[in-house]
Amino acid sequence: MKNSITVRSKIGAFDKTINISGDKSLSIRWALLASIAIGKSRAFNLLDSDDVKSTLKILKKLGVNIIKNNKFCEINGRGLNGFKFKKNLTLDAGNSGTLARLISGLLIRSPYHIRLRGDKSLSRRDFSRVIEPLNKFGVNFFPKNRNRLPINLKGTDFVTPINYNEYRGSAQCKSLVMLAALLSPGTTKIKAKKSRDHTEILFKKLNIPIKIRKEKNYDFIEVESSSINAFNYNIPGDISSCAFFIVLTLLSKNSKLIIKNININPTRTGIIKILNKMGAKIKFLNKRTYMGEKTADIKVSSSNKLKGINCPTSLNSSAIDEFLIIFLVAAKAKGVSTFKNLSELNQKESPRLKIGSEILKQIGIKTLVKNHSIKIFGNPSLNLKSKYKVKNFYKDHRIFMMSVIAGLVFGGEWIIHDKDSINSSFPNFLKKINEIKK
Repeated sequence: MKNSITVRSKIGAFDKTINISGDKSLSIRWALLASIAIGKSRAFNLLDSDDVKSTLKILKKLGVNIIKNNKFCEINGRGLNGFKFKKNLTLDAGNSGTLARLISGLLIRSPYHIRLRGDKSLSRRDFSRVIEPLNKFGVNFFPKNRNRLPINLKGTDFVTPINYNEYRGSAQCKSLVMLAALLSPGTTKIKAKKSRDHTEILFKKLNIPIKIRKEKNYDFIEVESSSINAFNYNIPGDISSCAFFIVLTLLSKNSKLIIKNININPTRTGIIKILNKMGAKIKFLNKRTYMGEKTADIKVSSSNKLKGINCPTSLNSSAIDEFLIIFLVAAKAKGVSTFKNLSELNQKESPRLKIGSEILKQIGIKTLVKNHSIKIFGNPSLNLKSKYKVKNFYKDHRIFMMSVIAGLVFGGEWIIHDKDSINSSFPNFLKKINEIKK
């Protein structure tokens, strides 16, 4: 089977240093902001994934000149309101929820109907949380009652700033409103539940007029319309990709790993906090700040004293993309682990809570799923001998990578389908696995 792999044995002990591809969230945000900047912007270590490729394709369709080679990606920005809108324009976001949501914020002045679509997986995801704020800006959607891609939208010349309450903790929805605010004369005000703050950091570094007041559960953000100057960006490694190798090391015997130059933004490091609470040995080395983002090298060592956790829900938003791989640690930990209020997992490429639970049950781990929460009954002596097959998981890249790690640390023989799914976020994942195994 061309689009599947087989993992037949556990990984041996290793002591390695690796680099990880550029952060996906930052790669997409750089491209979108560079496209509306004045002048030429360059990115180094831009993630070469399908999601980023879809971003660049959409920008080219909107008239943006892009040069990409092995060293950098250069975008010649068109400034605010500089996109070339054409009649009967179709924009394809592929599998990228980040792209579909964020680009919609930059389409609010389109004089023509635009058809925004995605692949089958993305088309299953709720788009109402995007439609709601854009309606407030004056964008019209056709048909009006549709809440899934594909959708047709038409902008307006009479864009007005809005007041918006983002209560789900979605950084993507918050960011699309912030991007739309740049095209809306006046001040847009956002009350946002705590979530990733990459867009806010970039806005500050680019001198965009932004005010942020932080309270316990919400941030209050004000954004004014403003032009942007071109900027260069050396994109740090993605902690969401890094997470798979952290867990690989943690659950392998007598192993050590250093992962260089990773984005450790506090809104992204929930996995580190959770795993350290479970008895992991994870440290940040050479901590520094670049373009407002905290970065570091991450050092992780094996641990044979992992314990269950009653995970604080306050860490959910900062670990939302990593819970699947955290579940593997819970499967090997002593005692019961509880993770609550994970409804946001169902807004991803697949119903991750359900599928993650099914994979654990397949390998003999007892789980209880109820009301968007999961209990995992760990087995520290877990050592698999049987054959396992992972398929029909909506081509979710994180399910694929989780399954590969499971095979490498738990044993058994694993046949894992839809290898191509990793192209959306981490195309060289298997290459990095082989690099560690050598």
